[in-house]
Amino acid sequence: MDLRPVLSVLSTHQPTYLPACITVSLLHWTFWLLGAIGWSSPWSISTVCQRSDLLTVLDLDFDSTTSTMSALRTARYFHVKCRFPHEYRYKGPEGQIQRIVRQEVPAGQIAWDTPYDVYDPISFTAPHVLTAPWADPPIGQAGFHPRWNQRDGPVNRQSHEGVYLMSDQQAPLNIRGRTGLKGRGTLGRWGPNHAADPVVTRWHRDSDGQRRIHPDSQKPVLQFVAIQRRDTGEWATPGGMVDPGELVSETVKREFMEEAMDSTQATAQEKAANFEMVRDFFTRGQEIYAGYVDDPRNTDQAWMETVAFLFHDDTGSEVGQFELKAGDDAQALQWMDISSDLNLYASHINFIQKAAELQDAHW
Repeated sequence: MDLRPVLSVLSTHQPTYLPACITVSLLHWTFWLLGAIGWSSPWSISTVCQRSDLLTVLDLDFDSTTSTMSALRTARYFHVKCRFPHEYRYKGPEGQIQRIVRQEVPAGQIAWDTPYDVYDPISFTAPHVLTAPWADPPIGQAGFHPRWNQRDGPVNRQSHEGVYLMSDQQAPLNIRGRTGLKGRGTLGRWGPNHAADPVVTRWHRDSDGQRRIHPDSQKPVLQFVAIQRRDTGEWATPGGMVDPGELVSETVKREFMEEAMDSTQATAQEKAANFEMVRDFFTRGQEIYAGYVDDPRNTDQAWMETVAFLFHDDTGSEVGQFELKAGDDAQALQWMDISSDLNLYASHINFIQKAAELQDAHW
């Protein structure tokens, strides 16, 4: 069987519509077979899955192998976590759980320009968002005249992904397509809600101070600062929302101080020493991602975007020496080994993979 025509179709830059039998599992098997027979290809399962239209025409098999799902994590159009599971959970200020069911959005009908006549999801905006001073008011409220797709005073309503569309009700449409839920959910802004995610890394060192080498890849093992979120229990990078008018670089530094170093509980002397160390360290960041985040909070009219920065302590003598303590937004915090087996919140695995690649570390 000559599989090169299939791969040729997948590599085109035009929208690709494949037979239902061409599933993610089959793609994984195809590349395994090609490798087994020694056929050399310029493509891999990862590069194929980076095709932005691939996930819009294939229904994902969530029982696929770990390696397949790991490859899929690298896809640019990874609009999955805001569609699955269909139940949107909201935890109220009193701790009560409210369950809102998203309308199912088949993979081939995510895009707004794809007809979906039965699409009529419910609308939900958390009660605390409706009254919060930091949040936008409802669309159409007197005096609310947002400047979409541009700077709106101190609020950035631009998307890193480009120009987003507007609905007939003059509400922004999720730049990655349908999510099965209207409204804002728990997000404060209509349209893009901007965050910053610091990826802070160091080398995993043995007791003698030498870098630990992974036995499989024969590459050094990188560690990153991971927090366990209180809202979902998932591990994540210590990111946070960008305050109106604040530079993303300042947000990164502030969030690491608040969440990673717990500066709100340190002594005055410790705060001063930590501040000087962190201020110097965070002047050497490298931007590794800017764009959409596949966040479970996303809705049709509100979504998360972030700028991720890599801050690497190569010697372990700077922030790598600190004993980490969880801040107010995290229930646990630690230096975590980086590998492709990690299961992290939202799209954070993509940031971690990029960091490992840049440092030529084990993945």
